[in-house]
Amino acid sequence: MIKMTSTRTSGPATQTPERAEPAKIWKARRFIEEHSSEELSLTAVARFVNISPNHLSEKFKEVTGVKLVDYIARRRFAHACALLQNRQLRISEIACEVGVQSLSQFDRVLRRFTGK
Repeated sequence: MIKMTSTRTSGPATQTPERAEPAKIWKARRFIEEHSSEELSLTAVARFVNISPNHLSEKFKEVTGVKLVDYIARRRFAHACALLQNRQLRISEIACEVGVQSLSQFDRVLRRFTGK
């Protein structure tokens, strides 16, 4: 019998036959996906999955290899990149659509992930 081992990646959570993603982390990721255009915080996500913010933060990082706030920022960045392909949309519209509250915050997120 071949035993599969878990490998950590810098991307979203990976699953192996040995260890499936915990339900609370899965629920947190689904909540983020469904509410990514809204203002999100660690506290709001933790309240939704009914655990303390500190425990969620630690567990999310342990399971996914990424801090929860970084996961949210990456999801928003990916969505923004897709929307930027539509030349009909203004930057301010895209920022609002992906849940970024200000253009300066949007600029910081873009610079962080693109270096530009």
